Amino acid sequence: MEKMPLRSAGWLVGVVTAHLLIVLMVVSNVAIAGNTELQQIARRLIAAYPEHLSHVEGGKLIWRDGTRMDLDGKPRRLGSIAWLERPSIADTMRVPYPAGRLSGPPEARLDAGRARNEAFFTKMYGDCRSGEVDRNLVTVIWLPKKSGQRLRVTRINGVAAKLQEISNALDKLPARFNRFLIPAAGAYNCRKIAGSRRISPHAYGFAIDIATRNADYWAWQKVSSDEPPPPYRNRIPAEIVEIFEQHGFIWGGKWSYFDTMHFEYRPELLSPPQRLTCLDDACSRP
Repeated sequence: MEKMPLRSAGWLVGVVTAHLLIVLMVVSNVAIAGNTELQQIARRLIAAYPEHLSHVEGGKLIWRDGTRMDLDGKPRRLGSIAWLERPSIADTMRVPYPAGRLSGPPEARLDAGRARNEAFFTKMYGDCRSGEVDRNLVTVIWLPKKSGQRLRVTRINGVAAKLQEISNALDKLPARFNRFLIPAAGAYNCRKIAGSRRISPHAYGFAIDIATRNADYWAWQKVSSDEPPPPYRNRIPAEIVEIFEQHGFIWGGKWSYFDTMHFEYRPELLSPPQRLTCLDDACSRP
């Protein structure tokens, strides 16, 4: 067997080394980009839930009681069934929520806020199946002058106080809006989302469904979640949506799988990120 000349061997080592350096640079750039994205997600989460969340360190979301949760996980295609059913905490924020008035139907399957990380919200609000949510439920009077309906929602994160402010503001709208609001279909309900294994946001006490008689829901169109969404429908006035959004609630009418009666408290998708100190992959309050 012929020996490779030292000159050729050196050339080969140089080529391999150069390729390795290129690969390392690409991987490093991807990691940096990923960290930047996670830092932005961390900013929004900590700003939205300051009473619960402390900082992010080493890819872990650190709660104020010391609990550590993975911020990200296995990559999932946005809008896929896997993303909807088993999202990481970061996945739940990767689709931007379109605050303000819609300019057209929502993009198919990219439904901001429809994916929820069960471990995250159970840690924050409790598990209704073991009675943990009940102890934090309080009563909100829905449209006190026009209705007086009593709804139970959580007081955690000030949800009940914010919903009462929303109710008071909606109560001042002209009478033509009443048919969209009265009676509310409900708030707290310990259940799973119809036709799925996922816990409903109503089970945490931070969601409300307004009146159903002038609402539209994708499942009423006899379409399964495995199929493309049906043609978009909505009759809820923008004035109602705007009042909810001003108080940190997102609207199910901005989903391609539309649920126009539905609102839930998700300030991390609405509030601008608060300035935090971020070094490498660690973020905390200044």
